Amino acid sequence: MAVSPVVSKSSYDCCFDQIYSVKKMRGGGLWQLGQSITRRLAQADKKAVGRRYFASEAEQKKTVLYDFHVANGGKMVPFAGWSMPIQYKDSIMESTVNCRQNGSLFDVSHMCGLSLKGKDCVPFLEKLVIADVAALAPGTGTLTVFTNEKGGAIDDSVITKVTDDHIYIVVNAGCRDKDLAHIEAHMKSFKAKGGDVSWNIHDERSLLALQGPLAAPVLQHLTKEDLSKVYFGEFRITDINGARCFITRTGYTGEDGFEISVPSENAVDLAKAILEKSEGKVRLTGLGARDSLRLEAGLCLYGNDMEQHTTPVEAGLNWAIGKRRKAEGGFLGAEVILKQLAEGPKVRLVGFTSTGPPPRSHSEIQDEKGTTIGEITSGGFSPCLKKNIAMGYVKSGSHKTGTKAKILVRGKAYDGVVTKKPFVPTKYYKPS
Repeated sequence: MAVSPVVSKSSYDCCFDQIYSVKKMRGGGLWQLGQSITRRLAQADKKAVGRRYFASEAEQKKTVLYDFHVANGGKMVPFAGWSMPIQYKDSIMESTVNCRQNGSLFDVSHMCGLSLKGKDCVPFLEKLVIADVAALAPGTGTLTVFTNEKGGAIDDSVITKVTDDHIYIVVNAGCRDKDLAHIEAHMKSFKAKGGDVSWNIHDERSLLALQGPLAAPVLQHLTKEDLSKVYFGEFRITDINGARCFITRTGYTGEDGFEISVPSENAVDLAKAILEKSEGKVRLTGLGARDSLRLEAGLCLYGNDMEQHTTPVEAGLNWAIGKRRKAEGGFLGAEVILKQLAEGPKVRLVGFTSTGPPPRSHSEIQDEKGTTIGEITSGGFSPCLKKNIAMGYVKSGSHKTGTKAKILVRGKAYDGVVTKKPFVPTKYYKPS
């Protein structure tokens, strides 16, 4: 996904309800789930643990790389209806650091890619999202949010204007069904009024995310496309390892990298070629490290940091609302969102660093007097910074950087401070 601060989650990557039902705990996230599974597999009867954590494995969909993951030591868990690797043989801490030092290869084929086509595809999409799609140059994209009538976020997504009559979209796996139903319902109405738009859901393709400082040099070995001329957020259709691919220079880690949509029959060969060309420095990486990487980069996870009752303004995504859209509106929930832009939202998403145990989702946030001012939405221990980091919503007025707070973890209050995001500097490849 062509990220900046959100994605999707992220990048892929939402719908934690299934993860929580497996973990049988309140709050937490993929990083914590991975650590728990690792400890239990090491300490307990593996068959019993396997029954507890992987009981619904047979019911999950599998990407074309499933056997490849298992062969390479992937620990598979249910996620958004799919069986996905949460980690491999190395720890989540090691994988996170290696991504920033060398590189990571993620299978994100559970996410849904689709194309809108037709001469009216741009005005159609602008009724559903906050972005100024018309202003995008062909071959460029942006993060956006699908909104509902109340201004809440149905999903965050990366959209790319391939041409003036072709838009490529990637939506989160756990939001696929509701997103497609939402788009389809509005498309029927739009077409009934004479609009020219159609769609194609790319279930015939898989999606790989190659991230980290070695992403470009490794991928350059597999394509004739000059990647030094492809900047952050830009899109190309080109041959990679002999297969016709869609590539977007983007990701969900804060690092430079690419998301590569590849025909499914070529996905395993491409994954093997990337790992081989990196000479072992780029590693297969699971959803656990992906979660810690996106948190370090200050990127939202839909289902945790954004939900249907959360507006883009509250989530700090004012920058994603196009200037023309701020003036004209014309998207679902525009009245609510434009009012918040003018008057300010009542709550805001902020970053935190803290002492004590790492904060978890739903940890209560208090001011120094003990008054509740908000709630943590994502939190954990940063493998790269070696300290606790978190994001959460607080009342406006308590959102300024440096504001001191108390964060409750298992009933005990620990010191926290509002901290500017991203926690780890981003390294997106942009023109100098």
